[in-house]
Amino acid sequence: MEARWMGAALTAADATSHGWTGINWRQVHQNVYRLQSRIVKAMQEGNKRRVRALQIILTRSLSGAVLAVRRVTENRGGKTAGVDGEIWDSPTKKLKAVNALRKSQYRAQPLRRIYIPKKNGKKRPLGIPCMIDRAKQAQHLLALDPVAECLADPNSYGFRRERSTADAIGQCFIALARKNSHPWILEGDIRACFDMISHEWLLEHVDMDKKVLAQWLKAGYMEGKELFPTRGGTPQGGIASPVLANLTLDGLESELRKRFKNKAKVNFIRYADDFVITSASKELLENQVKPAIEQFLKPRGLELSAEKTLVTHIRTGFDFLGQNVRKYGDKLLITPSRRSVNSLLEKVRHILGQCLHAPPENLIWTLNPIIRGWGNYHRHVVSKKIFAAIDNTIWHALWRWARRRHPNKSYRWIISRYFTSANNHRTIFTAKDQKGRPIHLFQVASIPIRRHVKIRANANPYDPAYEQYFKERLAAKRQKRNRGRKTDG
Repeated sequence: MEARWMGAALTAADATSHGWTGINWRQVHQNVYRLQSRIVKAMQEGNKRRVRALQIILTRSLSGAVLAVRRVTENRGGKTAGVDGEIWDSPTKKLKAVNALRKSQYRAQPLRRIYIPKKNGKKRPLGIPCMIDRAKQAQHLLALDPVAECLADPNSYGFRRERSTADAIGQCFIALARKNSHPWILEGDIRACFDMISHEWLLEHVDMDKKVLAQWLKAGYMEGKELFPTRGGTPQGGIASPVLANLTLDGLESELRKRFKNKAKVNFIRYADDFVITSASKELLENQVKPAIEQFLKPRGLELSAEKTLVTHIRTGFDFLGQNVRKYGDKLLITPSRRSVNSLLEKVRHILGQCLHAPPENLIWTLNPIIRGWGNYHRHVVSKKIFAAIDNTIWHALWRWARRRHPNKSYRWIISRYFTSANNHRTIFTAKDQKGRPIHLFQVASIPIRRHVKIRANANPYDPAYEQYFKERLAAKRQKRNRGRKTDG
């Protein structure tokens, strides 16, 4: 039986004597959670000195170090190297990394700059830290995230544990569904949020080791062989960057409530740097709320995007997080946005164009995760008719794919070769795997529509007072997931 260890000292020899897989991960998580819950308690008591002491203990602990190394080696970027070309792909390297994290000497290295395409055709810069810098950020994030949760706005849902886009959309429904709900919405977007955050503001207001934070912010980036300095912003690609961005924007909801408590009530909903604010008056949003937001953002080095910040009436509707929110008469409907639907269909058509001569089973294996993932994202809103329309459009695209593949074959031959009747559908695109078993293209309309239960606004995953609440919430999610699998059968 494999040894289970959590000793205080690690060496390269431990890779053979105990092994990375011999770590008692349950005990590691318990050790870290115990310290994180004590940080939350100290925050609630307003004892900043104790908060700082507990953060130091956590960032120097063995449990924090091994958990940080595990996070950066097992996530999607674990095989992507920084400027030093190093990756931790063996138990020996991981254990050496744990020891390196626990040493006091640390010097952040520049980021490797790459560019990824955006939906509007432009490119977004992405900074890739070295493995040791990623692990250091993950290590300090364990101690910073409980603080961020205590300071978070109640209706902020992006980059927070146990919260999702479905919670933000659920809050939109709560704020706008009633007959007397406010009809005017300010759609807010912050220009280049991650790239423009003031370093000085972060160093003054973020409760963590200032020397380590300064190194992350001032590390610079390498483009080719040239080193460029960073004068503002947090690197998109850094593990700690989303939490630093949240800490920068937190307080905006409470500021708005303080300013407008005696005027027309405003509702605030934020996901990352996108937010919506509802009000009874268009003039209030344009002449008072918007200037108040600009005033809040200015010392943080941020500003609103003039092109994307709009005031809209609920009967016109607006897009938020891939959903369209609009009232028809007195009834609020939230549906997948047209842009989101078109994006899915364009991706499917592109894959079909690239796979004209690919085996049909490979095509199904490529398309199914994309279609299923898109459908699961939109399963909590009014999607059934749109799901059926998408299945129909994809069917016609596959029919054209098959006709191009066999231009001299009859319609009946193509139907018998690529399609079969199943699950009360007219025909479903079908192939056989290596063992001769039939596999079908996933039908997005087979996903059951279920209303998402929004998280409590003040629920803190690091607070023991909410431990039972999150256990019950997790159990309910698992029950729904298992029931969905039986239904999708």
